[in-house]
Amino acid sequence: MCKITSELNDLRRPSLLVDAANCGTEAYQRRRDLRRMLRVAIPPTARAALEKLLPIEADLEKRRRMGATTYSFARHVDILVALLAEARAFRAS
Repeated sequence: MCKITSELNDLRRPSLLVDAANCGTEAYQRRRDLRRMLRVAIPPTARAALEKLLPIEADLEKRRRMGATTYSFARHVDILVALLAEARAFRAS
């Protein structure tokens, strides 16, 4: 099992976050959304996108657990939407 797969399998988040992210995957558009979320050029593969998204999500989760004032629920859902969509594409390839 590769590192990305194990990291994805180990993710445990509150059901409210996961449910919100699952709802957002239908409207996910890779080109538009990754450019906005990553603020860089679009990664060429789902694997490359996941490598960029996982640390961002981990930081958001850390902020959420700490109750940081810099935590954004909306940004966390956005990143989780992308993670779910890219993970599906990664597993399909």
